[in-house]
Amino acid sequence: MIKLSREEKSWILVDCGNSAYSMAVTTALLPIMFGMFDNVKRSMDLGYFNSIASILVAALSPVLGAAADYKDKKKRFFVFFTCLGILSTASLAFIPPSSGQWQLLILFFILSAIGFAGSNIFYDAFIVDVTSDERMDKISSLGFAFGYISSVIPFGISLVLIFLLGMEKSIGYQIGFIITALWWGLFTIPMIRNVKQVHYVEPHQDMVKNSFKRLAETFKQMKQYKTVFCFLGAYFFYIDGVDTIIKMVIPYATAVMGNDALDTFSLLAILLIIQIIAFPCAIFYGNMAKRYSARTMIIVGIFTYIISCIAAFFVSSVWHIFILGAMIGSAQGGIQALSRSYFAKIIPKDKSNEFFGFYNIFGKFSAIMGPTLMSLTTAVTGNARWSILGIIPLFLVGFLIFVRLPIETKLR
Repeated sequence: MIKLSREEKSWILVDCGNSAYSMAVTTALLPIMFGMFDNVKRSMDLGYFNSIASILVAALSPVLGAAADYKDKKKRFFVFFTCLGILSTASLAFIPPSSGQWQLLILFFILSAIGFAGSNIFYDAFIVDVTSDERMDKISSLGFAFGYISSVIPFGISLVLIFLLGMEKSIGYQIGFIITALWWGLFTIPMIRNVKQVHYVEPHQDMVKNSFKRLAETFKQMKQYKTVFCFLGAYFFYIDGVDTIIKMVIPYATAVMGNDALDTFSLLAILLIIQIIAFPCAIFYGNMAKRYSARTMIIVGIFTYIISCIAAFFVSSVWHIFILGAMIGSAQGGIQALSRSYFAKIIPKDKSNEFFGFYNIFGKFSAIMGPTLMSLTTAVTGNARWSILGIIPLFLVGFLIFVRLPIETKLR
């Protein structure tokens, strides 16, 4: 294990905090509680609301990123969106299924998703301020790795409470949202205290107007950043598949297997296993990137997901779900971590927020396709099993674009 600076440790701890949100709200607890509302027709409809949140975040990302590149602005944006995400997550606890107000639950979910994704624009961009190009693959991988393993703690506590209080009762899930919000806030404090913006643009009198001008200039200079935008094109497709599987694994598994074959506790236990497996595998991807390059390991991750999608179509028993979860967990952290570090090394440091705004908009707009496609396919065919195959072309297109990028990641 490499020796970490105080700034690197503080940055990694944010992943430890916000990964609890990704696990509890995006993937596990919210989809189950959403399905408890009597006036909700299909749990797969959650895909539509995931897409709405993605559209809102994607629309805001570039302008926010450009504005945050000015001196002393990055942390202010980071704190604002983090607080929005934490408070909205806690608010989910106060809307039980008995209220019948699923619309209000979705409103707070969308706000929490905006807070989570918005804070991640600036969190990801801070990687250029806390470490060097040579250490980025390792530091980014450690962030995802410790994020996955640390999220097991609040999720595990929530799972025990849900089991003790009753799997079919909402109170355990509601307490889980409170635990998640507190955990997220606690692990964000070191980042706020110890990390400062190193790379920045000097402020102007009219920063909003100048932010739009800088965005326009970046588009005009697109040829100069050919590798950056080529990567974003590939990322747009393959990360869509990754995010879709993260967001829709619960609705898909439940729809395909049925509640009789796959009870709620088993499903949540599988998600716990995915988190545990993702911890060493993310570190492994970081180590292998140093030996074989981040580009090579991202390609390995893409093909692991293609195989997982094919396998998901044929699942017919609980042990199949466990194996599938292990396959997903082996690639999930690695492909996310190395995508982040690869991108950070090919962008200009003083425009890190602006470019990570693009990174986020490509990621969030891509996340519109997958969940919507799965929901529509299920509605048209009446069989959720077919929806998983629609994700494979996204990985293939992403691969065909990405394979053309150079191993020498410092080139633009």
